[in-house]
Amino acid sequence: MQLHTIWFILIVILWLGFFVLDGFDFGVGALHMLIGRTDTERRVVINTIGPWWDGNEVWLIVAGGAMFAAFPGWYATLFSAGYLALVLVLVALFARGVSFEYRGKRDDPRWRAGWSWAQTIGSILVPLLLGVALGDLLNGLPINQNHDFTGDFFDLLTGYGLMTGVTLLTLCLLHGATFLTLRTTGEIRDRARAAGRVIGLVAIVINVAWVIWTLVVMGGGTVPQPTQIFGVIAVIFAALLVNTNYNGWAFASSAFAIAAAIGQIFIALYPNVMVSSTNTAYNLTVNNVVSGHYALVVMTIVAVLFLPIVLLYQGWSFHVFRQRLSAPPASAEAPGGGEQLATQP
Repeated sequence: MQLHTIWFILIVILWLGFFVLDGFDFGVGALHMLIGRTDTERRVVINTIGPWWDGNEVWLIVAGGAMFAAFPGWYATLFSAGYLALVLVLVALFARGVSFEYRGKRDDPRWRAGWSWAQTIGSILVPLLLGVALGDLLNGLPINQNHDFTGDFFDLLTGYGLMTGVTLLTLCLLHGATFLTLRTTGEIRDRARAAGRVIGLVAIVINVAWVIWTLVVMGGGTVPQPTQIFGVIAVIFAALLVNTNYNGWAFASSAFAIAAAIGQIFIALYPNVMVSSTNTAYNLTVNNVVSGHYALVVMTIVAVLFLPIVLLYQGWSFHVFRQRLSAPPASAEAPGGGEQLATQP
């Protein structure tokens, strides 16, 4: 296998890691005002992702960096085409990050409500916009023979791209609901289950519609790909299991559903990395936008050395912070809005 193919696969793995790991962060952030009825309950919901949200976002940074180093032509065309959309993604990420730190700084209901809305809106926008971008890779954008984007912002809002964004957002919401059933107790867990049942039904319908549309875009006939079949099955399993005590299986199913959706986009895309809607001869491929051989060799050595360390560290952190969180009694609230959260094994 050639190095440019290996690096295409590694970049796909990085995108999978980002959406699977940060997907439940986005789901929890988007749902925290719905699942948490009181300020203390909302803080409990937010604290379920407290140990991991910032580390999970690093996968996005590494994915972008790997695209820049391995396929600089791909990076240049994609990021210049989606410049305004990327700015919106960054603003949404900033809003999420700041809301985690500033929400409890003042004992003021309006202050907290404002940061809660920032958390909710930011958590919705990121998977939606990134989903649109990934859908556009496969659907095609106006790109000329010099690999320059020739459209404008509204050319990014393709029907299939928007559908992909809505699909990934729905899957992230389901992923967040299954995560909360795994990490909380009591009424918060019950509400997460109820939300997961509803979101699961919606996710099944949207995912099936997206699979059909993907087949049309691919031009591959009416027979679904294995990743599409297993992805739909995973969504169904997650929707059914979220209301049971098999919380780990429900979470694994929603994670697999997201991975299947992302994987299908890149599988259908290869050997292209961006499709030109102007002329297929102008498509960006792994061959015509790849970096030099020496750069790929150095990057491969670094990846072999450090990727296992990152995976081990993240696995260890999930093990350490595996306890469930529960809302404390009202008397246990700390002055100034901080909460002393109870944990259960």
